[in-house]
Amino acid sequence: MAHAPPPLDPAALARSRALLDRLRRAAASDGFLPFDRYMEIVLYAHEIGYYDRPHSPLGSGGDFYTAAHVDPLFAETLALRLRAYRRAAATSGPWSIVELGPGDGTLAAGIARTFVGDPRGPEYVLIDRSSARAREAEDRVRAAAPGVVVRRAESVSALGPFVGAVVANEVLDAQPARRLRAAHGGWEELGVRVTDEGVSEAVDGPARPVPGAPLPDPVDDGEVVEVSPLAEGIVREVADHLVDGPAIFLDFGLEQSELLSTHPHGTAAAVRDHRFLPDPYPVPGSSDLSVFVNFTRIRAAARAGGLAEVAYRSQAEALGAWGFEALRAEALRAAPNAEARVRRQLAMKNLLFGFERFRALEVAPPSTAARLASVT
Repeated sequence: MAHAPPPLDPAALARSRALLDRLRRAAASDGFLPFDRYMEIVLYAHEIGYYDRPHSPLGSGGDFYTAAHVDPLFAETLALRLRAYRRAAATSGPWSIVELGPGDGTLAAGIARTFVGDPRGPEYVLIDRSSARAREAEDRVRAAAPGVVVRRAESVSALGPFVGAVVANEVLDAQPARRLRAAHGGWEELGVRVTDEGVSEAVDGPARPVPGAPLPDPVDDGEVVEVSPLAEGIVREVADHLVDGPAIFLDFGLEQSELLSTHPHGTAAAVRDHRFLPDPYPVPGSSDLSVFVNFTRIRAAARAGGLAEVAYRSQAEALGAWGFEALRAEALRAAPNAEARVRRQLAMKNLLFGFERFRALEVAPPSTAARLASVT
């Protein structure tokens, strides 16, 4: 039987009340707010949104963890892939690793640490919508990787054209998404109703136009498709500025047809203290809120932006292709005792089998995609 998450502290409840006031002001006269707008406010409102609160929600002491928190081998394996791309770069000049949404900086620190002492090491650029998280990530990288050049940037666009690699781990799922429900042969807009009593799920009239790839034809009334124009926009922004090198998107998601068949009512979910909540709305901003990535649309956005696909596979397959097994064997040999070895084995097993619905998408400008596809 699942246990309820612990009660919220007074500071969290105060932030939630402030968010509720913000939601009331943003809602229409009847209290309706589209789901993407709701998600935007509760996650990213300055200083009170879930991701902009003072303390990071990530890791074992937070609400959820990413693969980078499970075992250092995740970052080390990704670093191997990045090093291979660096060797295959068309230029020996400046090369950047641009990480989108670094969160608490665990992944960034793990990758940057492998470049300590490397005279050809990259500049590490951190881009996060939350200034609190960006500062936290920068501090962690500086402490873990002395000598590696690290800085923050406001956006990919602020970098201008650049050569290097883009890394985005569990970023696309956290972008505000629209939820559309089939009804009478069309799509209607899902969202929330904000009242004096709080927030509840609601439906509006016909869906407003959706940019990008066309929506699928509705099949059964009630089925839900989730799309994130902002996530697709991130991919297009990368396409506009990455001159040479890969963009690697790692996230939980499926193809659109798989999402509709396995999750016909959508995938929106809230997590607090490593537990899924049965109702995500009672205390706005107190839990992580996300949807599965619609990789059909993300891949279409990459193609529309002029990027070519280097590889698309499960995260476990990607780790295997990038050198995970050799690093795993080395780490187990270096374990100081049997207990430490067992702990590492369990963590590594979690990396491979605990993220079964995670996908790894690697894309690059067409002029470099063929060259990068052969990288080992």
